Amino acid sequence: MEYRQLGSSDLKVSALALGTMTFGEQTGEADAHAQLDYAVAQGVNFIDTAEMYPVAPRAETVHLTENYIGAWLKRQPRDKLIVATKIAGPARGFSWIRGTPRINREHLTAAIDGSLRRLQTDYVDLYQIHWPDRYVPMFGSTSYDVTQEREATPIAEQLQALAELVKAGKVRHVGLSNETPWGVAEFVRCAEQLGLPKIVSVQNAYHLMNRTFESGLAEMCRHADVGLLGYSPLAFGWLTGKYIADPQAHGRITLFPNFGQRYAKVNVPPAVGEYMRIAQEAGLSPATLALAFARTRWFTASVILGASSLDQLKENLASAEVTLSKEVLGKIEAVHRLYPNPAP
Repeated sequence: MEYRQLGSSDLKVSALALGTMTFGEQTGEADAHAQLDYAVAQGVNFIDTAEMYPVAPRAETVHLTENYIGAWLKRQPRDKLIVATKIAGPARGFSWIRGTPRINREHLTAAIDGSLRRLQTDYVDLYQIHWPDRYVPMFGSTSYDVTQEREATPIAEQLQALAELVKAGKVRHVGLSNETPWGVAEFVRCAEQLGLPKIVSVQNAYHLMNRTFESGLAEMCRHADVGLLGYSPLAFGWLTGKYIADPQAHGRITLFPNFGQRYAKVNVPPAVGEYMRIAQEAGLSPATLALAFARTRWFTASVILGASSLDQLKENLASAEVTLSKEVLGKIEAVHRLYPNPAP
C-alpha cells in the first residue's frame, strides 16, 4: 500500500481509505469489524466516518457507524491508525442530529464530544465539516441560486471554534467536505489572517463521471496544499457496470433512490458503457479501472472506498496494485470529452 502526505499535515494516509457509511444499514457489526480487520491487514491506515452515518440517514440508525467502529477501535493500537469523522451541517432535514445542526461553537463541541464517546477514543486525527453551514449547490445541483442563500456562521467563527477543539486535544487536524473553490479559499485566508488551524483536506466526490474537482478546486488545493479525499469513486455502484446489466440490481441506487439523484441523468448509462468497454479491452473489471483512475490523479491524497460486503472490499483493495497505461488513459479522456461529467 502506498502512503501519501495529507496536505500540509503530518499525516501519512494510505492511498485507499476505508469508508464506513454502510456500517449499520447494509453491513452488520460483525461484518463491519471483518472489513476493518481486513483493510488494516492490507495496509489501510485511514478510516473515514461521520456522525450522521449510516446512509441512508434515519433516526433509527443514526450514530450506529461510529458505535461499530468504536467497539473495534478500542482493541486496536490507536497511534497506528488515522481516524476521521465529520460534523453534519444544516438544512438537510436531519432533525434527529442535535435538533437543527449548525457549524458553530455550541454544535461543534456537542458533535465532537458525541463522536469521541461513540468512537471510544480521546481524539480524532481529522475532523471535517460534512457540508457547508452556508448555502451551496451540492449533491447533484450545480448552479448557484442566490434565492437559496441563508444566514450562516461566519467562516472565521467556525475556525475559531475548531481551534478550541484542537487546543483541547480532541482534534489533530481539520478539513472540509462537499466544498467549493470559494469556500476552500476563504477557510485558508481566514486561517492565515487570524492564526487559526489551516484546513488540510477536502472530501469531495471524484470519479470517472464527476471530474468537476479538476477545474477550480484542483488549482486552489494545489496552491494551498490541501489534499483531496475522493469519495464515491464507483459512483454509487454505477461504475461497476452492474446497473447496465440489470437496472434493478441490488445496491445503493435501488435501495436508496433518493440519494442517487445525481446519477439519474441521461448520459450516465452510455458513459458507463464506454468505461466498461475500456476496462474489458484492458483486461480489468470496470470497478478496478475506476478505482485505479481515481487513485492515480496527481491531486488525490486518498480514495475512500465503501463496501457492503467483505468480498466487495477485497476486490476494491486489490486495485491498489493497478496502474493504468497511457493508452488506457487516452481512451478515458476520449470518453470524458464525449460525455463530460454526466453525474456532477
